[in-house]
Amino acid sequence: MSVLCFDIGGSAVKYGLFHNENLIEQAKFTTPVNWELMVAEMQAVKKKFEETHILSGVAISSPGAVNQVTGMIDGASAVPYIHHFEINKALENALGLPVTIENDANCSGLAEVAFGVAKNEDSALFIVLGTGVGGCLIIDNKVHHGHQLHGGEFGYMLLDGERSFSELGSAVNMARRYNEVMLTDLSGEEVFAAAVAGDEVALKEVEKFYHYLALGIYNLQHAFDPACIVIGGGVSAKADLVAEVNHRIQAIKATVEIATLTPDVRVCQYHNDANLLGAVVNFKQLQK
Repeated sequence: MSVLCFDIGGSAVKYGLFHNENLIEQAKFTTPVNWELMVAEMQAVKKKFEETHILSGVAISSPGAVNQVTGMIDGASAVPYIHHFEINKALENALGLPVTIENDANCSGLAEVAFGVAKNEDSALFIVLGTGVGGCLIIDNKVHHGHQLHGGEFGYMLLDGERSFSELGSAVNMARRYNEVMLTDLSGEEVFAAAVAGDEVALKEVEKFYHYLALGIYNLQHAFDPACIVIGGGVSAKADLVAEVNHRIQAIKATVEIATLTPDVRVCQYHNDANLLGAVVNFKQLQK
């Protein structure tokens, strides 16, 4: 038996087949402009895989606040037509199979706990660094969704009394601040390179990024005390990220005499495949 999985994104919908504990036959299609076209694309993918495999269900990773009790996706995202109706039931009717849906950041965390750098840990906290900061908390292999489905929305935390973790701890916003000063259009990666080359404005912004990322991690460790904190998102590919963050955490601890906890900071193992794998983990948990 195989599980068909989809990862809904703002520009593309990735999909694949989880078969014999492996993700195979991956591909993607452009995110459709409306619900009817989305359903048609998913039905076409299902029909293709049914020719060679027996499907046990469909696992979906989605943006938004997924309510697994009501079968709806609350909140908002770059795919507005998937929100605020009984999407779970609608897809089960359209695809003729059991369907599960989970938030994309939660799926990313589930993948790392089941297969990746947090495997065998009893608790893990995930920080996804993109345009802002998202994430999730997993305890005993289960996502902590929170009373209002905002468990893991770490980006809302205020780190300097006024500005949020998303604003201060994201490499995208680091680049934005640099570009506003220098009237350029550099990416986060290019700002890091400029700092290495000695650009004073870049050095200032990179230091601010590392400091606030470390401060956010320090606060989260003391709030939840997970076994490890895993960083995902594009910046997680930076080879010296963990060393730079750990250096700032030690500096923060030195200013707080009673602080004894040192976070175990890791970078994610799965990048492009994380959401698909995590969607399957969620499917298996809910089908038990």
